[in-house]
Amino acid sequence: LGSGKLFGLMMLFLACVEQSLASCVVDRFTVKQDFDPQRYAGKWYALQKKDPEGLFLQDNISAEYTVGDDGSMVASSRGRVTLFGLGWPATCPAVVSLRELTSPSALSGDNYWVIDTDYDNYAITYACRTLKEDGSCEDGYALVFSRNPRGLPPAIQRVVRQKQEEICMAGQFQPVLQSGAC
Repeated sequence: LGSGKLFGLMMLFLACVEQSLASCVVDRFTVKQDFDPQRYAGKWYALQKKDPEGLFLQDNISAEYTVGDDGSMVASSRGRVTLFGLGWPATCPAVVSLRELTSPSALSGDNYWVIDTDYDNYAITYACRTLKEDGSCEDGYALVFSRNPRGLPPAIQRVVRQKQEEICMAGQFQPVLQSGAC
């Protein structure tokens, strides 16, 4: 390769890297527009997860969303965890926490956002615990939910994969066992 072609290829590579980094800025992620808490409320089963650092639910993960009188949502999550790796049997704890589901700005705590949902079949949620200086996520997690614990049809799986790419987590998800243990 001549020096001009090599320089051109290098510039193209750098432009691709820059575009990739710019698209991973958390406050630029698209979330579900016109989110309807009433339609979202109810039971969801986790089918895939991308864990954060530290303790997280292991399997049989589900979440029950309710809408309060003031319009805020409360999520009661349930799933099996193995505590402290001491050989104790996995237990099914329930965790209740308030969630802000409509805006990826002003990150705090473990609030997470509904990236996309059709309300009847699937939802993909996202959270970032720690931001890097460039605005991308250092420690984030996401869940793919379904109303049906048995899975999603292929057409919806394609939509979910596209959304995973948009939040810079393609290939980072693990399947979640739904055996009914909880």
